[in-house]
Formats: sequence, C-alpha cells, structure tokens
Amino acid sequence: MVSESRMMPLGRGGEDCRLSSVVHSFPAAISIFCSFGRALVGALCVLSCALLTGARPALGARPQVAGSTALPGLSKGDTDLLDDISRRSFRYFWDQTDLSTGLVADRARTDGEPEDNPNHVRVASIAATGFGLTAFCIAADHRWISREMARERVLAALVYFTDRAPEEHGWFYHYLDPTTGERRWNSEVSSIDTALLLAGVLTARQYFGDDRQIVRLATAIYERVDFPWMMDGSQAYFSHGWTPESGFLRYRWDTYSELMILYLLAIGSPTHPISPDTWYAWKLPVQDVGGYTYVGSGPLFVQQYSQAWVDLRDRVQTPASPQEAFVPRVNYFANAVAATRAQQQAFSNSLSQKFPGYNANVWGLTASDSSKGYTNWGASPQDPRIDGTVVPSAAAGSLMFAPDICIPALRTMLVQFGKKIYGRYGFADAFNPTTGWVSQYAIGIDVGITLLSAENLRTGNVWQWFMSNPEPERALDLVGLRKRTTSHTTASVKAAGLKPDAPGQPAAEKPQPYPEILITSDAAIPASFFQFKIPIPIEPAQPNPPPQDGTHDDGPGGPNTSQHH
Repeated sequence: MVSESRMMPLGRGGEDCRLSSVVHSFPAAISIFCSFGRALVGALCVLSCALLTGARPALGARPQVAGSTALPGLSKGDTDLLDDISRRSFRYFWDQTDLSTGLVADRARTDGEPEDNPNHVRVASIAATGFGLTAFCIAADHRWISREMARERVLAALVYFTDRAPEEHGWFYHYLDPTTGERRWNSEVSSIDTALLLAGVLTARQYFGDDRQIVRLATAIYERVDFPWMMDGSQAYFSHGWTPESGFLRYRWDTYSELMILYLLAIGSPTHPISPDTWYAWKLPVQDVGGYTYVGSGPLFVQQYSQAWVDLRDRVQTPASPQEAFVPRVNYFANAVAATRAQQQAFSNSLSQKFPGYNANVWGLTASDSSKGYTNWGASPQDPRIDGTVVPSAAAGSLMFAPDICIPALRTMLVQFGKKIYGRYGFADAFNPTTGWVSQYAIGIDVGITLLSAENLRTGNVWQWFMSNPEPERALDLVGLRKRTTSHTTASVKAAGLKPDAPGQPAAEKPQPYPEILITSDAAIPASFFQFKIPIPIEPAQPNPPPQDGTHDDGPGGPNTSQHH
C-alpha cells in the first residue's frame, strides 16, 4: 500500500524573480497599475504607490525576463524525474475515467483500490474531466497509449456532454455520477468548473483536429454555453453558479484568481460573448510575501489553473484604444513565478520557525486534503489553519513557472519519503512531516495540474494545442494582451533560473519520439528508467531525521472523509 504526500526543497535563484520580473516596465512606466473608475481612485493611488516603490529588483538580484521554460535548461535527470511523475499522473486518468461517460473521478485512493468511503463512491468532477481530456492528448502524443485509444476516451466524454449530461444554458453540474451521469451531492451548475472542462474540450478539439466528429462535438459543447446568462444581469462579473433549488449563487468572480480561463472563453465565444471590458473590472489585491510582490489573494492553484492552458508568456497588456489611459498591466506569467517563489521563501524562513517539518527543502501549500478535512488554505503564511501540512501539487503545479525550485523540491521529497508518499498516481495529495499524517487520496484536479504543468515545462504542448484554437487568441487580442516578439526558450529559461545552451554550442536536440506502446485496459503504464536511478528508501523512517539520514516517519494516515470542494 502506498500513501501519497508531498514536499518540496528550496532551489537555486531564490532572489532572482522580484517584482521587476512580475511586471514588464516600459520606459518611464510602472509595471502594474489600474483604474476601476471614480469610485476606486483612492485605491488606484495606493496600488500605484506600492508598485512604484517595489518596481526595482532587490540589490544584487538579477533582472529577469518572463517567458517559457524549455528543455535546453533541463538535465537528463530532471527529464527522467518529470517523465516518471507524468506517467504516474496520467495513470490516474487512465484508471479513473468511466468508459461510458468519459467522466473522471473526483478523487481516488493512492493505491488504486476501490473506495471504501460511501461519500466518495461514484463521484466525478467536471473540472477533473477537463484535465483528463487534456491528459489523453498528452499520453497519445508521448505514445504512452495509441492515438486511437485516446480518441475513444475523448469521444466518450464529448458524446456524453453533448447528448446526455444535465445542463442549464450550456453550463454543467460540478459533480456527477460517473456511471449514470446524474447530478451528485446536490452540486451547483458551476461556472468555473465548466470553464475548466471547456479548456480540456478545446484542447482535444485541436489535438484531434483531423477528426470531424470530435471537432463537431467539441465545437457544439462550447458554442452552446450561454455566457451572459451566468452573469445574472451583471455587466461585469460571473456568478459562481446556479442551482435549481435556489437560483444563482450570490458569490461573484470579481477578484483576480483562477477566473481568467472563464472570462477568456466568454470573451472569445463566437455565439454568446461578453464584453472585453469585463477583463478590466477585476479587483487586483497586491500581496507582499517573502520579499516578493504579486497580485493574487488565494491559494497557489489560482495562479496555476488558467495558465495550464492559456499561454501568457511574453504577453503585454496595452490599452485597447488611446482613450483608455489606465488599464491593468499585469504580466500574469511572471506574476505566477513571483507567487511561487514567495511561498517558498515564506516556508523556508518564517513558517519553518513554527513548524519543524518545514525547512528550505520542505514547502508548498494550496487547497488540499488535511488531517481535518479538505481545506482551502495557502493564501497567506499567516493563515491560522496552517498546521505543518505540505501539498505536493503546489510545487508540481508551478513547474512551468519556476522549475529551478520546483524540480529540486519534488526530487528531495521523493528521495526523503519514497514509497510512503509516492506510488501508483505519483504523490499523495498532502502530508504533514511534523505529525506524520499522510493523505490516502489522490485528487483529480491536483494530479491534473501536476501533469499539465510538467508537460508545458517539457514541451509546451498544452499551451500550443489550446492556443491554436482561434477563440482564446481572439479574446486576448480583444482585451489588449499583445504578444511580444521574444524567444520563448531564451527568455523563460532565464526567468526560471535555468541555464540555456552555452554560446557556440549546438541547440539541444529535439527529443526523439517515444516508441508507441499499446496498453490494454488491465496493463500497466510503462515506467520510465527514472525509478532505477534514484533510490527509494524502503526501511521504516525515523522521526526528526538528521540531515544525513533523509528518512521520516509518516505515521498513521487515516481515511479522509471530507468532500472535495
């Protein structure tokens, strides 16, 4: 039996990405500033002043250019590690996707055994299904499975959502029974989870662009969504959702978070679009954590989910017209880099003084399981609910942003804790190195962001597939997010703290295609050679390990009976 949990090590370049890399500074211009109208003039002044004082890099820090990260900066060992994590992450979607509906289980036991908690039995998540549709494209591209097998899984989901899934104005319920397809947990018709599903639908549409049936079904699902309806009369903000019992939920998507994918799909909709002006209506809370300044007020996943699909490298916001002198100018990609580095610094400096399980090599918190149930934490290091838990997907989901600190984190975690936290589906959802608690679950969206982020780092394929759709590109043009002419490879390798190919050296060779391996329903996903290169300790670990030991007692890990929200 394998329990999952995860932890991360501090990597190189901790001082490399300050506010100066979060926002591009044009000559005599500040990086982030915004105006939300007369009612927020005072807030504008505060925000502008805060950013003006933080716009220069700290003394001794190297100015960085935000961009993509690519293979030239990755060692063979890094690639092997990412390959093993990716294959195991994909195994979740292979095992946990219903063959009839294409729906992906919200969560599963880390050992792959049948669920024994009745509250979790037969519960699928449409967000996890969006990640799953993308996962099948990744697997087919790497030839972990054949293209035809991936097509069958994708087609099952598209047929279900086109013809059978309960929907309201094109929007879908958050949780469904994976077998019958009916609503579960009296869940809401969810705006953000439908958007994450659509991201996977459009990724599959592009990957299988030569398949008329997939293209037709995917297009029908997207074009059916009535985006203005979900705004419930608002001119600026989406509702979080709707239920037949109570109508629209009162909560609004009005503050920078994972909402980006929702608004992008709505603005680019060819059938039911909303105004591009809504992009500028969001509140942009500025955080100052660990010496980094960035926009955002939620757990780390809010920086990750949208950008797992939306390629915002080298995108610069410009006014849509000369009359619009004040618009937000956030470099969203570099903002996510800074948020990731800020969390690592907070864990290694301040939080490690309170929780002995945290240190420079053990960090990361985002919404996850905990010993007390599912917890939406990680927005602030001052959160009183923090109890020493580490969430692997915090680091893994930021592989595409800051691989120089996230890869060493994942490697250290694997070597130190081994099979206690790493198994059939990769890392467990969460663990507590201070108390020894380990979650017995893997959660679909956390496994999904791990796989997509790793793939974007290795190949950039998810970005490429999704952005090849005309609708998101059109939406970015409408909101004024213009693309700068910068080399993705060079710019982002520098931003991430990796080493590009040395001058005079030939460029890194393009990886050779993987040999195609057909997988039957009961076959094992082929393992990479990585498992033979890094030793995984099998002896019982000891509590409070000395530095040279690297083992740890994970203690008992009881079932988590909380629902995933």
